[in-house]
Amino acid sequence: MSPNYFAYFPSSGSTAGFLGEVLSSGFNVVGFNWLSSPAATELETLVMDWLAKALGLPESFLFSGGGGGVLQGTTCEAILCTMLAAREKTLRKIGTHRVADLVVYASDQAHSAFQKAARIAGVQPENYRTLPTTRADLFSLSPDLLRRTISKDMEAGLVPFFVCATVGTTSSTAVDPIKALCEVANERNLWLHVDAAYAGSSCVCPEFRHYFSGVEGASSLSLNAHKWLLTNLDCCCLWVKDPSALTEALSTDPEFLKNEASESKKVVDYKDWQVALSRRFRAMKLWLVLRTHGITGLQSILRSHVAMAERFRCLVAGDRRFEVVVPRTFAMVCFRLLPAAGLSSEETNELNRRLLEGLNESGRACMSHAVVGGDYVIRLAVGATLTEQRHVDSAWRLVQQLADALLGAAIINGR
Repeated sequence: MSPNYFAYFPSSGSTAGFLGEVLSSGFNVVGFNWLSSPAATELETLVMDWLAKALGLPESFLFSGGGGGVLQGTTCEAILCTMLAAREKTLRKIGTHRVADLVVYASDQAHSAFQKAARIAGVQPENYRTLPTTRADLFSLSPDLLRRTISKDMEAGLVPFFVCATVGTTSSTAVDPIKALCEVANERNLWLHVDAAYAGSSCVCPEFRHYFSGVEGASSLSLNAHKWLLTNLDCCCLWVKDPSALTEALSTDPEFLKNEASESKKVVDYKDWQVALSRRFRAMKLWLVLRTHGITGLQSILRSHVAMAERFRCLVAGDRRFEVVVPRTFAMVCFRLLPAAGLSSEETNELNRRLLEGLNESGRACMSHAVVGGDYVIRLAVGATLTEQRHVDSAWRLVQQLADALLGAAIINGR
């Protein structure tokens, strides 16, 4: 990936990740159960416990603590699998005839994967609760609002069953208050999933682990190692505290797959932890990344990305024409041109849209946008493996040059 790519969340591949992908393809393992490839299964259980420990996750998410981890393709799959597990767990109590009463909850900043999973899981569209957030709360989900909404739904005879909290939203890297949300969910026995697709990787650095505070109260957590942990696409890490909830919802047991190892219940059959039967040997590349870079190596790389993003934030803050829209939390900066004299909010948004268009058409940098609190903002996310400070500085100079031209034209046009 180009070092000048700052759009979305760059996929931070590495030589180790690439070689792992090559080996995985070459081995061509179809590890749907333990018997089909004991090595692939055992390596996956091993690296998932390794990474959980590196992130500081509670013992309850590790195989050694009664939980466990599985490598999915994407966050969409992780949210769907956990939502299906939560749905089946709930329907076993209330009866399948009440499936139309099920309700799911997330903030209006949650990834669209949440709504897609709800649709596939059979939740009625009118029962998706995307709760509003505010700039005053840094666009995080309010526990009080969640509690009130759940109570209102229960009074109406509906059945709340799933909450999706986010650590590092796509639009602004907002962080939901995990501990308080878990308390609300556990009051009503709801499944709470933590979507840390982007920002979860940062918790290999101790200074970021406070964002996971209270995660011991969650039912599951996922992050994408292919976003910010040097592991080539695709590699989504999902941990659950109760693996039986997944297997009871997703397990199939046809005669042709019956075997002594599976029936002993002493091995992991990953086919029952995912939607598909067959699966790729993703553990190979994650194992190689962890063994090649080590935790200290990964920490160094992530900290360098954060430092570059902070440098860019300082440059933006030092130019009176610009605004840093939300505080920088990880390695992404949301910024925009401030409204010039006489410009309406809509015209300011259009000005920023044209600025982004010019940046991307230049071929010298690539960024993306979001709309946060009604404001069109430009997102610069540092994460490409080859990005250095000089690339970030060059991107800022380009932003300034294009801003000069846009604002000059606006003045000439009398706006």
